[in-house]
Amino acid sequence: GGDAVGANFLTSDKPFNFSVALPEGNYKVTVTLGDPKGESETTIKSELRRLMLEHVKTANGETVKKTFMVNTRTSNIPGGGQVKLKDRETKSEWREWDDLLTIEFNDKHPCVSSLEIEPAPADIPVVYILGDSTVCDQPVEPWNSWGQMLPRWFKPTVVVANNAESGEPFTRSKGAGRLAKVLATLKKGDYVFMQFGHNDMKAGTVEATGYKEIVKEYIDAAKSKGATPVVVSSMERRGGVN
Repeated sequence: GGDAVGANFLTSDKPFNFSVALPEGNYKVTVTLGDPKGESETTIKSELRRLMLEHVKTANGETVKKTFMVNTRTSNIPGGGQVKLKDRETKSEWREWDDLLTIEFNDKHPCVSSLEIEPAPADIPVVYILGDSTVCDQPVEPWNSWGQMLPRWFKPTVVVANNAESGEPFTRSKGAGRLAKVLATLKKGDYVFMQFGHNDMKAGTVEATGYKEIVKEYIDAAKSKGATPVVVSSMERRGGVN
């Protein structure tokens, strides 16, 4: 009875999660935030700490609706095969690969009174990310990456699908099936951001590792699906420091 959404909310003095089993894919999430008897401040992350909404504040008695897009996935590759997960991906990073959509609520006074989840439009543009630790979803505070923060800067007309993993050069990412995973759902109008090179240096010169050739291979693969490839300038390792 009464105004169930406007008069009630969930909160905690520690971060708390909501999870629901869903097929892998892209989802539109709409939340109602606010405290009927006070101010609120809510930050929302999804899956493995991907930043969706940051410091959403409401005045005393105010409620606001916010919408964001979330990509979920499992290790299965449509059409056959599986991504070869590292040991840590099955332990500290398991939320990235399970069959749940997980939403994390935190901040000074998070107040959540409703949560709605529905499939995203099939034609929504997806920004796929491939790369290493500088772009992957980091599992614990205080670590994070620019790829992990990227969803916060998009309107709910775009989905970010972060397929990067720590410690990987181009060749290992491909060998683990991460490129194949992206290509299995990549469509015209999507984007593939790729940032490698940081770990490719460990194996020697770029000529020895075939770096230029595999960059071209990734570019051609994205273009073959009608997507736009974006090569992000490589991170540079510090040298000569004692």
